[in-house]
Amino acid sequence: MREIIFDTETTGLDSRDDRVIELGGVELVNRFPTGKTFHHYINPQGRAIHAEAQAVHGISAADLAGKPTFAEIVQEWLDFTDGAKLVAHNATFDIGFLNVEFGRLGHPVIDNGLVVDTLALARRKHPMGPNSLDALCRRYGIDNTRRTKHGALLDSELLAEVYIELIGGKQAALILDSATAPAQGENVRQIEIIISQRPAPLRPRLTEAERAAHAGMVGTLGEKALWLKVAAGS
Repeated sequence: MREIIFDTETTGLDSRDDRVIELGGVELVNRFPTGKTFHHYINPQGRAIHAEAQAVHGISAADLAGKPTFAEIVQEWLDFTDGAKLVAHNATFDIGFLNVEFGRLGHPVIDNGLVVDTLALARRKHPMGPNSLDALCRRYGIDNTRRTKHGALLDSELLAEVYIELIGGKQAALILDSATAPAQGENVRQIEIIISQRPAPLRPRLTEAERAAHAGMVGTLGEKALWLKVAAGS
């Protein structure tokens, strides 16, 4: 199973008028990071960056001068995400912006059936909150000290760790049959388990005197003693 954990940064909050200015994502295969990432800063083609948005992500118009437009990176993004589920925190926001960008270029909108919203997952698992990305990092002991500002790639990397915890935690994959290993399973630890019987039982550690003392103690417990049932079954 292939999933892309992604995030966007934008010029503002209105997907109809504002633009995507940063897009980042990381790839998971069978819930393990593969090391493959996507990241671009994007020229908003003259759309001003709201001061409130810039305060959050720290990206200025000067930072985006000479960067590619969305039209110039869209095919790379489509190739990177092809056939994968898309996972985002508060996915409605990010998907809304991407769908408007796609619409400007005549591309189909994203199938909602392929989208996983980690904010919705977190609210179900932790209904008392808080469920921001920073709060979830603290909850799961994930180091987010680098996150002094929002950033699409960094936030995607942190969210990937949070997502794995939300869906059950980090567990080593036990693959008993190599034929069941995923095609891209380089990051899956393969463990062979061999169970065999001892050629001879271990010698008992109790002495005959200890056995006799225990039997004498059990004899004082009465007919309903559990030890009598154990002895009868042995």
